[in-house]
Amino acid sequence: FLGLPEVKIDSEKDLEQNIVDNLKMFLLELGKGFSFISRQFRISLGNNHYYVDLVFYHTILKCFILIDLKLDKVGYADIGQMNLYLNYFKKEENQEDDNPPIGIVLTAKKNEVEVEYALGGISNNLFIAKYEMYLPKKEVLENKIREIIENS
Repeated sequence: FLGLPEVKIDSEKDLEQNIVDNLKMFLLELGKGFSFISRQFRISLGNNHYYVDLVFYHTILKCFILIDLKLDKVGYADIGQMNLYLNYFKKEENQEDDNPPIGIVLTAKKNEVEVEYALGGISNNLFIAKYEMYLPKKEVLENKIREIIENS
């Protein structure tokens, strides 16, 4: 994943720091149109403070892209938290001509069934994606591609 240096990642903060340290490569991996806005973007609601790990703006899609990093399995609370972020950005940060924001929760592990039920009924653009710190072996990639083709 992104060719990050082979260092032990013990926390989401370490993962975030590695991404920021390698921001140019991360942006290239994301694709054309991404602009880095902030890390640990603070949202204050009443006396509660929340922090979006990484915030980008996509110049072609004309929308904010919010990324939350999870080292462990993503759960329904993480999805609800991202939904809160998306609703905040839609109301407080978007300009008139902006499209609705997109939320991505990058996780090391995900339970497909739990994610399916947790995302049910959410109208925001919210995606859960599993990341790999290192590219898998060629054979694993080939098997995965075969599996995708057979199931299409």
